[in-house]
Amino acid sequence: MSKQDDVDRAAQESLRLLGADPANWVLPTPGVDHDVAVIGGGQSGVTIAFALRRAGVSNVTVLEAADRATTGVWRTRARMNTLRTPKTRSGPELGNPALGFQAWYEGLYGQAAYQAIGRIARTDWADYLDWFQRQVGVEVRYGTRVVDVESVEGLLRLHLDTDGRRHTEVVRKLVLANGVEGTGGPSIPAIFEALPEHLYAHTGDEIDFAALNGKKVGVLGAATSALDAAAVALESGADEVHVFSYRAELVIQPSGGNVPNPGAQENFHLQPDAVRWKSRWAQASKGSTSPLDTVLRAVAFPNLRLHFNAPWTSLRAEDGRVVVEAADGTHTYDFVIAGTGYQYDPRTRPELRRIAEDVALWQDVYDPPADLRSEVLGAFPYLGKGYELTERVPGSAPWLRDIHLFNAAASHSFGRPVGDIPSLRTGVPRLVEAIGHDLFFADQGRPKPATAAAGESFVEHYAHAVWRSEAEGVEVKVTVG
Repeated sequence: MSKQDDVDRAAQESLRLLGADPANWVLPTPGVDHDVAVIGGGQSGVTIAFALRRAGVSNVTVLEAADRATTGVWRTRARMNTLRTPKTRSGPELGNPALGFQAWYEGLYGQAAYQAIGRIARTDWADYLDWFQRQVGVEVRYGTRVVDVESVEGLLRLHLDTDGRRHTEVVRKLVLANGVEGTGGPSIPAIFEALPEHLYAHTGDEIDFAALNGKKVGVLGAATSALDAAAVALESGADEVHVFSYRAELVIQPSGGNVPNPGAQENFHLQPDAVRWKSRWAQASKGSTSPLDTVLRAVAFPNLRLHFNAPWTSLRAEDGRVVVEAADGTHTYDFVIAGTGYQYDPRTRPELRRIAEDVALWQDVYDPPADLRSEVLGAFPYLGKGYELTERVPGSAPWLRDIHLFNAAASHSFGRPVGDIPSLRTGVPRLVEAIGHDLFFADQGRPKPATAAAGESFVEHYAHAVWRSEAEGVEVKVTVG
């Protein structure tokens, strides 16, 4: 028997010992295809579907726009060599150690090999997630994109595109577990609009780095994704890569990484809006930190150049190249990359445009002091305690509570990167509890479907043991009902 067989057997034995999945307890609803639809077949989507099934909510579908060969960011747009999360953080296993990364890795390579790694290699994590999905048996519908969402009589109608075929499905609950793009997409400064598309990309795009061999590349932004892109360009043979930051220096994580306060993280969403806003504003003002190994990977190349206090003011295409006007002068590049992060305004998301005007954003709910204002933070959706959307105008769109965000757009309401590995351990159970709560109480008062056992009598099983009076030979009759 191979090591892989041993690892698989241990995982399946742990699931057997947990007991069979509970029977689905959610009442069937006429015209409903799925009680819950999860958009996103990555680590969050699969974990959520597994947790829902273990909670007795099994009429669930998981939709993934990418095809099976390219699904997930770990083999496409993620460019780090190792994860930024410490290897000891719990993830999709949700408390079952036999389903965790450590059990999988040690089962294949041994305890010493696990102890020897610092952080988890990106490709190892991708392989682990594939294994985890197989073990928990979550089916993902690949190649299926949600192109529109609408409310119909208190339910949600999803307009889907599956390999070019349009069709609709109706659900009671919708979970957006679509990662870093959340309810928006790449944040690309307006100055890039002056360029033809073949001369630039965002770090969230799938970039043909091989085509940058021998080229001179400019990168706007100096956070982790920008530095990762710069490093991959250099590893792919770029002649020079210039990284521009509006800050005076790189923001680097302290030794040992950022150590969050678990209590503060888990209770962040329960704090007053003013406290949450101030905390998020302070974090955004400091800038995104990069692990030291990310920085060292990039600066190891002698043809990397860092430009500080040098925001870009304009771009133009000239003779097939890009002319950059920056605070430190004029520069010319063959290709430029925007490492400028993401925005989460649902009005910019095609499939959400029909409902976006009904969604409450932070700017609709909270008015910060003048010195703490931020258009970026104001455009985040304002979520309830179960990750649900809320109404811009109270009472106008109550069905929004049936759309839950378990992605980066939830970070402003919950104070952490939702959808990242550390958010799964407690975030997924909280989400599943909220969904179960809503479905259960929505079904209260609805007639229960008839069962085969309804009205069945069991008297025959004990009639022979019923005591009979000896006086006058009267037989005591058993009345059922």
